[in-house]
Amino acid sequence: MGIEIVFEGLWLLLKLIYYQIEAIFRFFVQPARKDVKGDIVLVTGAGSGIGQGMALEFAKLGCVVVGCDISNQGLEETRELLYERTGAKFHGYSCDLSNRDEIYKMADEIKKDVGKVTILINNAGIVTGKKLLDCPDALMQKTMEVNVIGHFWTLKAFLPDMLSSNHGHIVTIASAAGFFGVPGQVDYAASKFAAVGVSDALYQELDHLGKSGVKVTCVCPYYINTGMFDGVKIKMLPILDKDETVQKIVDAVLRNKYILMMPNVFYTFAALKNIVPTKSILAMSKFTGTIATMDEFVGRKKSS
Repeated sequence: MGIEIVFEGLWLLLKLIYYQIEAIFRFFVQPARKDVKGDIVLVTGAGSGIGQGMALEFAKLGCVVVGCDISNQGLEETRELLYERTGAKFHGYSCDLSNRDEIYKMADEIKKDVGKVTILINNAGIVTGKKLLDCPDALMQKTMEVNVIGHFWTLKAFLPDMLSSNHGHIVTIASAAGFFGVPGQVDYAASKFAAVGVSDALYQELDHLGKSGVKVTCVCPYYINTGMFDGVKIKMLPILDKDETVQKIVDAVLRNKYILMMPNVFYTFAALKNIVPTKSILAMSKFTGTIATMDEFVGRKKSS
């Protein structure tokens, strides 16, 4: 028994060394992009922002693009954009992602009308931008329902088909707020921390099930100029460009990248967070101005 543990420990050490070397190698040499032509891609929150951008990019790659959004106007804009830019048909479904029954109904319709989804992009999200005690209970609950609980229902609806064929990709659009708390984002950060946790646990669960053909990607960007965070004050780090962000997300999916943080400096921040004292993180937040970014938050104007 003791000898077996020693050999298992040595084997583990060798694997850890190998994985570290592999990670360094992949930092300089990216894996080839996979071919997704013909894949059925579902993008939640496809009516605006990076959801609309991802729908367009996957259409360019020859995917069958399905999108859902609570805004019919947004879905129509995405449909027109895809047809104008690519000539591709866009399959749009109106759905309130805080409503489990609507999600399951939509999933049945998609399977009947289009087919089995092979790439699921849980992108839809909302932000209140209010301090904890100023945020209405209903809005806090809605934030959790859309930003993370809805992921449970989309996964339960579409993951079984991926498991049966051992082919698919689950993409979680989380946020840098899934690693770092910011004043004015207590409910939002809670939902994004949870979304990161869902992605992380799902990654391990799929491996445990032996489903190596179903990939997982978790995306954690800083503020993006989509209008969702209009009014935020940026002191040092520049706000991310929507189109560039979309390109990086799609590239990460095509290369089966597990986690994507933007900008790259957040990889370092995330590592430091688990090493340096908590007060040091707070001091850095004050120095960079991150602690006050939401003080003048306005957010995206609602569309009908």
